[in-house]
Amino acid sequence: MDDRARLKELLLLKSCRSGTFTLTSGKVSDFYVDGKQTTLDAEGAYLCGRLLFGFIREHPDPLSAVGGMTLGADPLVTAVSLVSYLEHAPIPAFIVRKEAKGHGTGNFIEGKSNMQPGALVALVEDVVTTGGTLLKVIDRVEAEGFRVGLVATIVDREEGGAAALQERGYPLKAIFTRSQLLG
Repeated sequence: MDDRARLKELLLLKSCRSGTFTLTSGKVSDFYVDGKQTTLDAEGAYLCGRLLFGFIREHPDPLSAVGGMTLGADPLVTAVSLVSYLEHAPIPAFIVRKEAKGHGTGNFIEGKSNMQPGALVALVEDVVTTGGTLLKVIDRVEAEGFRVGLVATIVDREEGGAAALQERGYPLKAIFTRSQLLG
């Protein structure tokens, strides 16, 4: 079984739920993907890391770091960074805080000392609905002087996020769309 097929099995087993759920976006849905149930599983993290690192490797321009908004992206950026090391093409991870650090450096971005000024970076998220979280991350990353070359997710819920990102000039790459995952 290939990595993508196995990840689909894990997502369906560990992360997908039916019922009534209020999403981060405020929307109410009959379907929920609790991505962390898969991304915090050893096998799930590894598969996510391999597949997302594949997107990074395929990118036409070299990407020099991978990051995302805490907490959903934390296990993903770590997995991608570890896989990159195992593949002999190491790239550092970084985390974007929801609020600036209230003490010390006051940073929004943790790990930026591992990145060159103006670096071209990849941003990842476990699940995308409206794209709002990724748009905030893009704004914060660009405000720090970095450039966004790739935006990727494990699951695109197909609820406007890809269009919102595309409108800003950032096409979304997804390992699965909702229809691919549930179809």
